[in-house]
Amino acid sequence: MSSQAVPAPNRPALASRIGVRDQVLFALVLAAAVAALSLGFVAVAPNRLISGQPISLWSAADGKFAAGIVIVVGLLLAVSLSPPHRAMYCIAATLASMWLLLTFAALGNAVHTLAAGRPAVARISAGTSFWVIAGCAALAVMDALQRLRAGPMLITATLAALCGGTVLLALSGSFDQLSIAREYATRHALFASALIRHITLVTGSVGPALLIGFPLGLVAARRPRLQGPLFATLNLLQTVPSIALFGLLIVPLSALAAAVPRLASIGVGGIGPAPAIIALVLYALLPIVRNTTTGISGVDPAVIDAARGMGLTPRQIFCHIEFPLALPMLFVGLRIVTVQTIGLAVVAALIGAGGLGTFVFEGLGQYALDLVLLGALPAIGLSLAADFVLHVGSTLLVRARPE
Repeated sequence: MSSQAVPAPNRPALASRIGVRDQVLFALVLAAAVAALSLGFVAVAPNRLISGQPISLWSAADGKFAAGIVIVVGLLLAVSLSPPHRAMYCIAATLASMWLLLTFAALGNAVHTLAAGRPAVARISAGTSFWVIAGCAALAVMDALQRLRAGPMLITATLAALCGGTVLLALSGSFDQLSIAREYATRHALFASALIRHITLVTGSVGPALLIGFPLGLVAARRPRLQGPLFATLNLLQTVPSIALFGLLIVPLSALAAAVPRLASIGVGGIGPAPAIIALVLYALLPIVRNTTTGISGVDPAVIDAARGMGLTPRQIFCHIEFPLALPMLFVGLRIVTVQTIGLAVVAALIGAGGLGTFVFEGLGQYALDLVLLGALPAIGLSLAADFVLHVGSTLLVRARPE
């Protein structure tokens, strides 16, 4: 008689045992509560180079802000226990938006209160608890909108309301004494030029990558035998670390600039934007080529045969059938490339290309975290904005596409 292992009883998780219907929202609320109780909401330091002393939300901000956050989070906890319904998702999105704005308002109040009477060199920074709570609130907003299956208009309106509320808080002076705001105040002219340079690096890389990658992907879709060596080469480029690729370009571009002085006069050299753009273009090719190939190859052959039967030329088939049907996949590749390039452009500051990475590496050299954030947070914001705009554009194009 063979013995069989008896399966262990299925023990429901804690969230299931207490009747949680929205486990994502429940987990976000729980994580925020743990952070608020155990971590500092702000950090106060005697100067910009010394780590600050963490201060909890309850000690730093006015009681009304802390109470408001507790009430909103409590209501969200009740929503997570309620049966799933569209109305509940609307309530969750509204409450989560209020939660995020209250968190920023509490930060402004805490900074304004703690800055009073302190020396000018003292610095007040957002603490770990703030980032965790704000991140959980933002994820709660995204989760509610996703469950609502919100369209581009609703998502845009929600983001506009959140950004508008944050901007109003900033214009009211709530964040003036925040350490990152003071770093910006001393470098606002440099920041504007760095931001423009960063956007220039991204557009100057993504544009050529599209002009090169789209035809390559189209050729690969038409000639499958070329896909093996083509993708092997592009995959090899992706394995080279960005700093190493920047370094490898220094010697040949320096030699080229020395041999052709006219190129040096327009900025081509071993350091600066030229090697950065070349490297960023090389990194951007793989997603564009792969998604172009996948999109064109994924068009139903029966649709193409029907178009040929109607007398359409190959050019007409491509312009009116293949390209529109492959457009969603092409936009996916463009989104990947744009977000990737924005991040890699930060590293390009190491070879004198400028951009937001200048503040990141300067802050690392000075051990000034808020200076690092002055470069990192706008880069993250650019990535999120580019991803959102391209996602909305792709959705609108797909909806407008004739069936």
